[in-house]
Amino acid sequence: CFEAGVTFSKQEGIIPAPEANHAVKGAIDAALECKSKGESKTILFNLCGHGHFDMQAYADYFDNKLSEDVYNESEVNKALESLPKVA
Repeated sequence: CFEAGVTFSKQEGIIPAPEANHAVKGAIDAALECKSKGESKTILFNLCGHGHFDMQAYADYFDNKLSEDVYNESEVNKALESLPKVA
């Protein structure tokens, strides 16, 4: 998702916080889907932080020191089973 954050910062002049890049990527993906379908939609997302305090994460991204973790649904489900029941 850092690639989406870099694209956003080049276009808007705002460096998103690394954790906000998921929302940026979602908005970009939605826009590209609209473009491919010839649709015009309003796309709203919440940019919840700037990356000025986490520039090391961007430096690590550009130095190829970060890796993409694969979402493992079975591990998440196993972890959820250990949570206490609430209400």
